[in-house]
Amino acid sequence: MQERGEAMFEKVNPCHPDKVADRIAGALVDAAYRKEENPRIAVEVLIGHGVCHIIAESSVHISLDEVDAIVKRIGGNLHLDYVEVPQDGRLANNQAEGIRCGDNGIFKGMPVTEEQKALCEIAKSVYHTYPSDGKYIIDEARLILCQSNAPTEELKRLYPSAEVNPLGDWTGGTDVDSGATNRKLGSDMADSVTGGGLHGKDLSKADVSVNIYAWLKAQETGKPVELCCAIGDDMVDGVPYAEIVETARRYIQSLGGFEKFAEWGLVR
Repeated sequence: MQERGEAMFEKVNPCHPDKVADRIAGALVDAAYRKEENPRIAVEVLIGHGVCHIIAESSVHISLDEVDAIVKRIGGNLHLDYVEVPQDGRLANNQAEGIRCGDNGIFKGMPVTEEQKALCEIAKSVYHTYPSDGKYIIDEARLILCQSNAPTEELKRLYPSAEVNPLGDWTGGTDVDSGATNRKLGSDMADSVTGGGLHGKDLSKADVSVNIYAWLKAQETGKPVELCCAIGDDMVDGVPYAEIVETARRYIQSLGGFEKFAEWGLVR
C-alpha cells in the first residue's frame, strides 16, 4: 500500500514560461550541434514580460540573428539580451584527450509510476486541444487542472472528477509570469530529481548524460538507480563515460533533438 504523498506529481506543458525557457535553451544546444559534432555549451535563459535574457558559455559561435530567430519562434516577439562567452579553458582541457565527465554530481533514476504515466497522458491531451500555459497535479485520487486560455466548463466536462482552474479562468504565459531554465525539474523527472539541470547543456555534462542514463536504466530494470561522478571521470557505473554520452545522444536524437527533449523532459 502506498503511503499518502507518494502518488503526488506535477506536470507542466511546453507553454509554461519555465518550459519556454528550457525550449529556447535546448534549441540553442541543437544549433551548436549543427555546427560541431561535440560542442561544449551551457545556456541559461530568463524570459518574461517582453524580454529574453540569455547567457551562453559556448565553444561555438551562434550568430545573434540565429539566436533571435529561435527566441521569436518559441517565445514570441521579445527583446533579446544575448551574451556569449567562451567555455572556461580549464574545463575545456578536461575533454582534450577524449570525452570525460564534465561535472560533479549525484544522480538518481526512478521507474515511472502508473499515476505519473496517467497524468502525462492527461497533460498531453489537454495541451493538444489548448496549446497554452498549463500545469497539472495528481495526488492519489485528486486531480487538479490549471489551463490558461481554456474554458473551465469545457475542461470540467472532459474531466468531471477534476478540480479545474480553482481561481477561475486565467491568461498565463510569459506576459504574466517569468520563466527560467531548469526550474521545473520535478515536472521533467518526477522522483528522479537530482541536483543537476537537464536542459541547455551539451552531452559531456553529467547533468544531461548521466541523468538520462540513470533514468533509462531504472525504466529497464524497474529498480531505483543511484550514481555519482566527478569531473574528469572516464567510467561511471562501470561503463565508459563515452558510452554513457552515446546512450544519451541516441535518446535525444530519438526525440528529435534537445528542444524536443525540453518540451516534456524525461517523464513524458
